[in-house]
Amino acid sequence: MSTSSSSLPGGTWSLGELTVTRFGYGAMQLAGPGVMGPPADPDAAISTLREVVDLGITHIDTADAYGPRVTNELIRTALHPYPESLHIVTKVGATRDEQGGWPPARGRDDVRRAVQDNLETLGLDVLDVVNLRLGDATGPQAGSLVEPFDTLVELQQRGLIRHLGVSNATAEQVAEARSIAPIVCVQNMYNLAHRQDDELVDDLAAAGIAYVPFFPLGGFTPLQSSELSAVADRLESTPMSVALAWLLQRSPNILLIPGTSSSTHLGENAIGAGLALSDDDLAALDRIGRPVR
Repeated sequence: MSTSSSSLPGGTWSLGELTVTRFGYGAMQLAGPGVMGPPADPDAAISTLREVVDLGITHIDTADAYGPRVTNELIRTALHPYPESLHIVTKVGATRDEQGGWPPARGRDDVRRAVQDNLETLGLDVLDVVNLRLGDATGPQAGSLVEPFDTLVELQQRGLIRHLGVSNATAEQVAEARSIAPIVCVQNMYNLAHRQDDELVDDLAAAGIAYVPFFPLGGFTPLQSSELSAVADRLESTPMSVALAWLLQRSPNILLIPGTSSSTHLGENAIGAGLALSDDDLAALDRIGRPVR
C-alpha cells in the first residue's frame, strides 16, 4: 500500500518549522513483550517502519527507553539515512529496570545521558523534538520540572535538540515549561473515555501547540467499550477507527501516534482515521466520556 502525506487523514501540523502529518506512528509496540527486548520478528518490524514512510507518514514517536534502545535501533536500521521530510520525536525522563518498570530518570546527568543515547541509537546529530516524560506509570504527578527541563534547554542551546515538549504532564507543569522555554507539543493520555485534558487541548490549540494523545483505546470501562462498539457497528467500522477519527475531529492540533507491529494494521489505522463522523455520531460519542470534574 502506498500513498502520500496529502492523502493521509487530518492533513499536517507545524512543530515549529517542522511540518508533520497529523496521522503519525508510535514505535513502542515494535519492542518485545512489556516493551522489553527485541521483537519476535525483527524483519516484520523493519517492514512496518518502511511502510510508515511509504504511506507518507512524516511523524514517528519513539524513546530510547523502549526496549531499551530496541525501537530506536530498529528505526535506524530500517530508515537511515532518513528522508528529509521525516521527523522523529523522542522522550527522556524514564529508564527501565530488570522487572520491566519505568523508574524516573530526571536528574541532570540522567537527562544528558538519555539525549546522547537517543542521538547515538537513532544515528542523528540533532534530535527534532524531545519530550520530557513526567509522572509515572499511573499518570501525571504534581511537582516542578525545572531541573530536567532546564537541562533540556541547555542541550537545545548547544544545538543537540531543535524543539521541546512534555509528556504525562499536568496543566500546571505545561504552564511551568512554557514559562521557561517554548514548547511545540504535549503528549498525554487522552481519548473518548478520558477527557480530563479537554480544557488543556483547547488552550494549546489557541497557542499553536500540538497535543499528542496516547492510548486511544486505553482505560475504557466495559460499558464505554460497549457504547463505542455500538457506534462502530452502526458506521460499519471498528472501535479503533472511530476512536482515531474522533480524535482528529476533536481539535486541529491533535496529532495521532497509533502503534502497531503489523504493516496491515498500520494501513487499516490510516484508512480508519479518515472516517467521517456526523454531528449525530459526535454527539453519541461525546456521551461516552464526558469530562471528569
